[in-house]
Amino acid sequence: MPITLIEKLLQGLNILIVDNNAYMRRLTRMMLTNLGAKSVVEAGDGLAALEHIRTCDPDVMLLDWDMPVLDGMEVIRIVRSPGVFPRSNLPIIMLTNRAQRSSVVEALRAGVHEFLVKPTSPKALHDRLLSIVIKPRPMLKLGNFYVPTPRRVPTARELPRMV
Repeated sequence: MPITLIEKLLQGLNILIVDNNAYMRRLTRMMLTNLGAKSVVEAGDGLAALEHIRTCDPDVMLLDWDMPVLDGMEVIRIVRSPGVFPRSNLPIIMLTNRAQRSSVVEALRAGVHEFLVKPTSPKALHDRLLSIVIKPRPMLKLGNFYVPTPRRVPTARELPRMV
């Protein structure tokens, strides 16, 4: 794809940033703006995020894990409720300071498309957004979870760890 088409795709995204830290929201907004994003909406907590999803219809949500009222995982559980929540297929990038492998696995199982650890770089953010825009993954029901189609089929050796 020519760079101009990719940049146009990024510019056309309506992005929701959800983080209780105003500085982190501002920093993330600045990175997105520098990447060419034109429409960025912010929410300071999980309840506000759910309202923004309903009213602003974002294309992608950047979501922090640790927030008061409803944390990121609770927001994901609500959003990933097909037939109950209107945007259950919304692409979600978890942007958190939780770097443990167990947190990454838990977030991916819950239905996030991508995972970034704070502080992140503009390049890493750009790459995750591109993966969502260029290679969208349809959602599917996997056990009790509604998740993006896995990028690859796990090997038999990996299956016991995933269950």
